[in-house]
Amino acid sequence: MGTATGSGRRTVAVFGAYGHTGRFVVAELRARGFHPVAVGRDAGKLRAFAAAEPGPALDARTASVDDAASLDRALAGADAVINCAGPFAVTAAPVIEAALRAGIPYVDVAAEIEANADTFAHFTERARAAGALIVPAMAFYGGLGDLLVTAAMGDWTAADEAHIAYGLSGWHPTVGTRAAGAVSRERRDGRRVRYANGGLEYRDDAAPGLKWSFPEPMGTRAVIGEFSMADIVTVPSHLSVPDVTTYMTVEAAGELADPDTPAPSAADERGRSAQTFLVDAVVRSGGVERRAVARGQDIYAVSAPLAVEAVDRVLTGRTRARGVVSAGAAFDAADFLRALSAHLTVELVG
Repeated sequence: MGTATGSGRRTVAVFGAYGHTGRFVVAELRARGFHPVAVGRDAGKLRAFAAAEPGPALDARTASVDDAASLDRALAGADAVINCAGPFAVTAAPVIEAALRAGIPYVDVAAEIEANADTFAHFTERARAAGALIVPAMAFYGGLGDLLVTAAMGDWTAADEAHIAYGLSGWHPTVGTRAAGAVSRERRDGRRVRYANGGLEYRDDAAPGLKWSFPEPMGTRAVIGEFSMADIVTVPSHLSVPDVTTYMTVEAAGELADPDTPAPSAADERGRSAQTFLVDAVVRSGGVERRAVARGQDIYAVSAPLAVEAVDRVLTGRTRARGVVSAGAAFDAADFLRALSAHLTVELVG
């Protein structure tokens, strides 16, 4: 399934191109031979970004989510669109609507639990009826965890529980991360959310403090249990797992919560920060455990190859489903992870 565009460069619109993650996405598209179209709401920022980009002149188009005609103009001639502009509670639906009008696939990097749940709830039937493909949360949170859990499941069709533990060396959140978090907290009335007993549960109590035994060299670390990320939407959207729990190292959670933590800064020639990560995905069924582990650098930078690999697979027909689908449902998870070997080290155990 998917659309094959034949020879020549494929055109991909990037909404929110001048944002922190959007810049990585544009660079990754260019590195892989795509023709990116930079789309953004702020004309001044868009012009400055396009002028500063090395290489051939970047096609830049101004568009706003409250102006459908501008979105249609921005997507004209594009083979796909990647939405990198949060908060996705505001941007996802209008850009998806524009993608459906244009008849092109949509991918986003949303980490907002509620925004991703909305995408599944509001667009699944329409997208399936139109033969369209919409892949939300195709990023470090939501996409990577789903791929790891799906790969770890292997030939299992169901599991009793899935756990995804995030071992971050630190977390300097972007402005977009902070804005998205504020929107999510407001939508939840300050409550936290988890996925248990086959559904989302909103709770007023504090998240538990636990220990998690990460693979070496990280070892056992203090974590916040039920530190829910987009994985609690993506994983159960296609896998029969009644309990999906995510965890975050205490130090990283503390930096995220601290309003004085600075935004990430470049530490190498690719613009990546010095942050490192280890994602430990564990599935259990009937007392048997399987595990998939990913290691890499910079959670924002690695979202770019995740999203661009997804678009490449969609445009070359390497997909497994139509409608609104998560990474694990749309793609061959193990093969997808292998394709990211330049950006991630992945190990399957059991």
